Amino acid sequence: MSALFVNNLTVIDCSYLDDELGLVGESWIVDLVLHGELDTQGMVFDFGLVKKAVKSTIDDQVDHKLLIPARSPRLHTAAKPEGTELQFEYGDRQPLHHCSPDDALCYLPVASVTPEGVAGYVRWCVQKVVPKNVKAVEVRLRSEKIEGAWYRYSHGLEKHDGNCQRIAHGHRSAIHIEIDGQRDSLQEAAWAKHWQNIYIGTREHVVSETELAGVVCYRFGYQAQQGWFELTIPKARCALIDTESTVEWIAVHIRDTVQQQLPDKKVKVCAFEGVQKGALA
Repeated sequence: MSALFVNNLTVIDCSYLDDELGLVGESWIVDLVLHGELDTQGMVFDFGLVKKAVKSTIDDQVDHKLLIPARSPRLHTAAKPEGTELQFEYGDRQPLHHCSPDDALCYLPVASVTPEGVAGYVRWCVQKVVPKNVKAVEVRLRSEKIEGAWYRYSHGLEKHDGNCQRIAHGHRSAIHIEIDGQRDSLQEAAWAKHWQNIYIGTREHVVSETELAGVVCYRFGYQAQQGWFELTIPKARCALIDTESTVEWIAVHIRDTVQQQLPDKKVKVCAFEGVQKGALA
């Protein structure tokens, strides 16, 4: 048997439901190892086909989706004309409701979402698309090593023509803030703490302010190309901005807020969206 490995095959940008934290945005780097016999070309699997078949499978099944722990006792689901409605209770009776087309959801056969559980599901998906000479598949998910501050957030982009329109997908992101040309670690740490596990919502997407189980919540909703999306989440877990929550507008929002605090300083913000990509303001 031989083995073929591909590191950094892709990045899974997603959100998932957590027993303690509720809605959590995440970015996992995917490393892959295929074990098998050599084919007539002397290969386990052609690198080009790995990138096409395997990467596209991972993107279709997991990326930019809300990952659901299907065996969690905290989860309740109901079929609706517009898709599936989820009700999830986390922490100390904190409510979360989500409604979307089924394509925006990924059900995992687990009680709680972990990198290992997601890797196992990805491995099962990949095994369906590799050739018969591949006898075993290894999948490893890992977080980017970030020097400095970082935060995890979820969002949805109503006007996006791809999967970013899904109301609850997310990222694990670094943040760089320069004041007069120098990195300011205190500003970075403050923003990372303030926005850790936050939902960044567009103000015009707030349908109502409501109360669930005694908790004040924002109810977000919008009609996008893929269908109707709705999310109700505790107000304390939300940050509202006046624009779409693209990384470009997030960078502008942070820069403008810091600039108001330091009007005589030159402020530059590099906001990341997951791994090795982002926007400057």
